[in-house]
Amino acid sequence: MTKNEKAPANASKSDPFRIRLPGFIRDEEIGLGDIVKRATYAAGIRPCGGCEKRAAALNRRVIFTR
Repeated sequence: MTKNEKAPANASKSDPFRIRLPGFIRDEEIGLGDIVKRATYAAGIRPCGGCEKRAAALNRRVIFTR
């Protein structure tokens, strides 16, 4: 693609990568950001605004499903 050509509108948005973990995940899907958020909370790390942005970005990229 040259500098003058525009990328299609849906080229920047892709579907999240889905990882299937039967037996480990309940019926609902859970994002990687939510898993990291739960682990850091359990370790005693307090969340901040940047943590929320990171969790949202990771949730858009990777989803664990049953």
